[in-house]
Order: sequence, then structure tokens, then C-alpha cells
Amino acid sequence: MIKWGIIGCGRIAHRFMQGLHEVAGTRLVSSWSRRPSTVNAFVEQYGGNACTSIDQLLASDIDAVYIATLPDSHAAYSIAALKAGKHVLCEKPATINLAELEEVLTVANTCGLLFMEGMKPAFYPLYIRLKEHLAHDPIGPVGYVRAGSSVADVSADHPNFSYELAGGGLMQIGIYEAFLAIDWLGDLLDVQAMTRFGSTGIDMFTVFQTLHTGGYSQLYAGFDLHGKGDALIAGTLGHITIHKNWWNPARATIDYVDGRVIELNEPFAAGGLNYEIAHFCNLIKAGKTESPVISHQMSKQMINLIDRARAEIGLKFPSEK
Repeated sequence: MIKWGIIGCGRIAHRFMQGLHEVAGTRLVSSWSRRPSTVNAFVEQYGGNACTSIDQLLASDIDAVYIATLPDSHAAYSIAALKAGKHVLCEKPATINLAELEEVLTVANTCGLLFMEGMKPAFYPLYIRLKEHLAHDPIGPVGYVRAGSSVADVSADHPNFSYELAGGGLMQIGIYEAFLAIDWLGDLLDVQAMTRFGSTGIDMFTVFQTLHTGGYSQLYAGFDLHGKGDALIAGTLGHITIHKNWWNPARATIDYVDGRVIELNEPFAAGGLNYEIAHFCNLIKAGKTESPVISHQMSKQMINLIDRARAEIGLKFPSEK
């Protein structure tokens, strides 16, 4: 039995619990949030103990912590949890910047504990099946990725709009696009970016393109336009369309140069976080301290891409000034 604690009881924590219920041999033990009202309601719905402080949560009988707060606090909570002897699954992006992530990983390595960033698309059945299909029926070397999403119906009071909590298009959505580009194109070489800032100081809509060892990407992320949310992955022998929303992938079409069209359909269950949770729990049981799928190097590459895009547009958060 892997016993869990949750830090942060907002919307993503509810999705986490939807997934946790599908993973055998797991149990929620303790929850804590910066807002006491959300903790009480969360525990009332899912059970376990409502903690009045993070210290109380970390002192409870838990094996692992899921950090479901906004990015401003990810590094501090991850380090506290690791030093308390708990494995950490941290919501994306793992930290505000690469320097913070290096600090977290140093602590994780020193403590000999598992730390993984919650980058969910890699674990979905569709994404895994797509990779398996391409292993025996490839589209050739991939040289171009185009992806993005802009969500125009987010309420104005959503924390994604908070400058103090490190919100904005790049941090909340662009990190997904960073994963896709790095996963298919390899190491990052260069970034170019342009943005439109909102009244709160965060990037409301950002377009960014990247150069990798394998080719180019064109990406976008934002909150004031209605974007499609699909992805294109192009190789020398064909291209892949991961249909919207590509970060919750359920359907893909592969168009080959020879005229063949392959449709892949893999519906996901329980909101989709169950797959990364199961992977994380299996790593704990195997005594691993790093995921081979979302490795520490992958997390460093993703946040480095976002760092460089933010540098291009001149976006710094309060803790960085």
C-alpha cells in the first residue's frame, strides 16, 4: 500500500483523486492547502486527514506527496517533502526556472528519493500506442512539430492569471508544448518568442518557435484566443496528427507518403492522471529514484525551454527579481 499526501486542494487535486481511485494499492492519508476551506471540503469528499500545516502533513504516515499548487511554491514544497523522507510527484512545471529545479534534484539525489514531474501525456494509452506503432511502421526522422492551445473561456479569477503565483500561457500551457517538441526533436538549441501581456503582468498569448538537434517546432499558448489544441508531427515518410486536446490524447491519424492512412483510437479513463500515478507507484515499488519516461534531464530541458522563451519576452516573476 502506497500512502499519499496532497499539498494543494484545488482543481487538479480533484483530478488526481479521480485517477488515484483507479490505481490499486494506493490510499489518500493526508491533505493540506494554503486555504483551509478547500482542505476541509476536500477531505469531506475523499477522506483522510485535514492537516493544519505542511509540517503536520509531512509528519503523517505517508510514503509520497503529490504537489498540486501553483508553480510559485513547487520548489519549496518539493524540497520540504524530500527532506521529510517522502517521494514527490510534482505538478508541471516542476519549478519556476531551471535554477530552482537543479536545487530540487540535488536534494532528491542526496535523499535517495523519487522525484518526478507530472507530465501526463507521455503515459496515456494513445501516446504509448503511437510510439509502439511507429517502432515498426515509422514516419522517418521527425523534423517538425507544430502544437499549441489557447483557452479563451477561463474565468478572470483563475489563478492562471496570477503574476505572483507564476501563471501565464508559457507556464500553464506552454510547458506541454515544450515536452512535445523535446520528446520528438531532441535537445534544445535555440528559442524565439513573442507575446502579448495582460493586465496582471502575465503572458496572455505567446508564440514561440524552437530549434532542436532534430529539427524545428512552432508553438503557441494563451488565454484570450480560442485555439484548436491539436498537434502535428512531421517526418520524411509521413506525418501524425494528434487530435485535440493533444495533451489528453485519445485519437491520432498517421498519413504516410505512400498514401496509407492509419487511425489510432485509445480512449482514456478516469481523467487520465491514473496512468502517471500508476507509473510513479511502480517506480517506488522498484526502488527507483528517477522515471525513464519523464527523466530529470527531460524536466530540465522543458523548463530550460520555458526559461529561454521568457527571457525572449522579458518575463520575470517576483521571486526572480
